[in-house]
Amino acid sequence: MNDLQEKDRFDVCLANPPFGGKERKEVQQNFPIKTGETAFLFLQHFIKRLKAGGRAGIVIKNTFLSNSDNASVSLRKLLLESCDLHTVLDLPGGTFTGAGVKTVVLFFEKGKPTKKTWFYQLNLDRNLGKTNPLNEKDLAEFVKLQKKKKDSDNSWSVKSTDVDQASFDLSVKNPNSDEEVVLREPEVILDEIQTLDEEAAGILETIRGLV
Repeated sequence: MNDLQEKDRFDVCLANPPFGGKERKEVQQNFPIKTGETAFLFLQHFIKRLKAGGRAGIVIKNTFLSNSDNASVSLRKLLLESCDLHTVLDLPGGTFTGAGVKTVVLFFEKGKPTKKTWFYQLNLDRNLGKTNPLNEKDLAEFVKLQKKKKDSDNSWSVKSTDVDQASFDLSVKNPNSDEEVVLREPEVILDEIQTLDEEAAGILETIRGLV
C-alpha cells in the first residue's frame, strides 16, 4: 500500500472482493485501518489504487454499513471523507450464491467528500438462486432512477450531515416502506430446507467419489 505510485493507480475499479476471510496480523500491518476482514482490507486497497476523480463500484456485505467495531467505523469515515459515496444499491438475499449474507454495491468517486448518498433497495417478487439469477430487467428501474437519483418507493437520499458523526452508520432504512414484514409459510421454509439438503447430499456424493 505505502509503495503505490501514481503510475499504479486506475481510473475505474469494479470488484467483488471475497467475504469472510481472515488475514494474519502481519498482513494487516500493510493497511492504515487494521482488520482481519479480507473484504475491508480490499476496500482500503481499492480506494488507494484509484486516481483522483477515479470511480468505483464495489460489492460488499451489507453489515459493513452498520457494524459498530472500530475498523468498520473508521473505514466508513474514510470512505465518506475521502470519496463521494453517491450511490448504494441494496441487493436481495441470494444474489450471490454461497455468500451467506446480503450484499450491497457501493458506487463512489475518489477525491471529494460525500455530501449526499442515494440509496436504492432492490425488491423482487421472487427468490434468487443459482437457477434464477439476477438479470438486467431486474435492474432496469435502478438504472433509470440512478441517472438523476430520483426518490421513489424503493429509493431515497441521505445527506452526510444527517449521518451520525460518531458511528457513521449507513444502514439501509427505507423511509418509504411502512409495510409489515411478511413471514413465509412453514411449508415454503421446509421445502427450501429439503432442497438445500438434497444439494448438499449431491455434493457429498461427488466428493466421496473423488476420495
